[in-house]
Amino acid sequence: MSDDNIKKGDHVTWKSHGGEAEGEVEKKITSETEEAGRKVKASKDEPQYLVKSEKSGGEAVHKAEALDKK
Repeated sequence: MSDDNIKKGDHVTWKSHGGEAEGEVEKKITSETEEAGRKVKASKDEPQYLVKSEKSGGEAVHKAEALDKK
C-alpha cells in the first residue's frame, strides 16, 4: 500500500508468523529511532508505521507495502 494512504487510527492487516494479524496504526515514523524493541531505519522518503495487534496487544513496525487497509 502507498504510504500516502496510511494514517494514525487506520485499521490494517499484515502478515505475521502465525498467519495474518490485524490491528491499528499507532503512528508514522519518519526518522531513525527505536520502536517496538528494535532499531527502525525510517525516513521521510521511506516511512514506517508502528502498529498494535488487536489479538496480542503487541507492537510491531512495518513498511507501507507490508500493510493492507481493512
